Amino acid sequence: MNLYLAMEFIELCKPFDALKPKELYDVLKLRSEIFVVEQQCVYLDADGKDLSCQHLMLYHQKELVAYARIVPPGISFKEASIGRIVSSKRVRGTGFGKELVRLAIDNCIRLHGNRDIKIGAQLYLKAFYESFGFKVTGEVYDEDGIDHIHMLRSGISI
Repeated sequence: MNLYLAMEFIELCKPFDALKPKELYDVLKLRSEIFVVEQQCVYLDADGKDLSCQHLMLYHQKELVAYARIVPPGISFKEASIGRIVSSKRVRGTGFGKELVRLAIDNCIRLHGNRDIKIGAQLYLKAFYESFGFKVTGEVYDEDGIDHIHMLRSGISI
């Protein structure tokens, strides 16, 4: 049994305009803690895409512990996408990451139909994403000093 199954969490999935100021603050804080500070990447997180996305947030004991953004087709790729997938150090190894990706896929399908989903994944997480049906579709590329790979999860075109 994964530990997350024994931990209560609240799932929220909202468009940008529906985010409360505290939720937006939580999202930006978590993304900065992990992507900027922990991974030592200096990049512009506010890339303009958030305004068009749905924001999936998992809270545990009133703390945002996992997050992903659901990106509509035509914003990052021609396909729908999931991006900024991140979990707090506090819950790593508990299954929250797996639950986050499962919920992100479910929400992406709910919002955009059972279509292909494309991601730009950090290379070291390739096997993790393969466990959800994603397959490598390109060569390794550098993004902000970290090796990435494009991956695609096939759906049924509508």
